[in-house]
Amino acid sequence: MEDFLRLENNIIELIKEQQIKLGYRSESVHLYYPMASLNRLMKKQWDEQQMAKKLNEFCSQVEKKLGKLKITKNGDRFCFIVPPQGADYVHKNLSKQDFLVHFIHTISKQNCSLKDILAVFFEYSDQVQIEKMTNEEFDYLVYFEDGKPNDYRYCITVEEHHILYHRFTIEDYNDFGFSIGEKLDSKQQKELMG
Repeated sequence: MEDFLRLENNIIELIKEQQIKLGYRSESVHLYYPMASLNRLMKKQWDEQQMAKKLNEFCSQVEKKLGKLKITKNGDRFCFIVPPQGADYVHKNLSKQDFLVHFIHTISKQNCSLKDILAVFFEYSDQVQIEKMTNEEFDYLVYFEDGKPNDYRYCITVEEHHILYHRFTIEDYNDFGFSIGEKLDSKQQKELMG
């Protein structure tokens, strides 16, 4: 079902990110989603009853790939417990050429620079958008304009000896209401690249 494709892909992406950062282990993974995020991912406005029903359908749909998911609820948050089969599936299908692998390996290096990070983006696409942010939390917003290889929003913070990032879906990023700064044109982007 099309409603579930973005949720399935998001779960796979989160497990992938975890495995790149922490390494692979054949074990259960717990992922937490506020109800609002689930509705945004599926482009719906379901209430709790509708959401519970649809999540049961979702679990049935992805069982062959990710195993028998268990979902619990606490307040407005849902916990998806993905069994080892799901972690195994993600590990087996993770390409060493994946953008996220390259990005995380680069950003994890000591003395990584903004130039290093941006070079990774441009290695995967010439459709990279960079915005100088005007909030106190992040310095730059970087994303692929055409959504390829992914459509996440990467919020970058440059610190003295390292760089931090947070990755958001488009909908969650917009919902946070971060102030949008200046979109950098190609000349400004080249200046950042040194």
